[in-house]
Amino acid sequence: MPRPRKFRRVCHYPQTLSFAPEEGQGKDPVILTVDEYETIRLIDLEGLSQEECSAFMGIARTTVQLIYGEARRKLAQMMVEGRPLQICGGDFRICAGEDDACPKGCYKQH
Repeated sequence: MPRPRKFRRVCHYPQTLSFAPEEGQGKDPVILTVDEYETIRLIDLEGLSQEECSAFMGIARTTVQLIYGEARRKLAQMMVEGRPLQICGGDFRICAGEDDACPKGCYKQH
């Protein structure tokens, strides 16, 4: 019996849930999960290391590495193939912004 998946802590639900290039109409969208979005936000936008990201999200660094790699592959697929992007789904829970694990970019602490 496999281990149950851990919920990943996410600072907030994305405000923008879809992107589409002008020429991407009619193509199948690339689906980016909310936890993949959060790893991109924390590592690329906020400048956290994978270890800091894993501490915030409450998962192992190796799991963050896998999620981050998959998210980057999907973003590359969207850009290179000109496909629309949708952000939805994933195993996550929204943080309450009350503990010390929240990074400097946590929206709940503003």
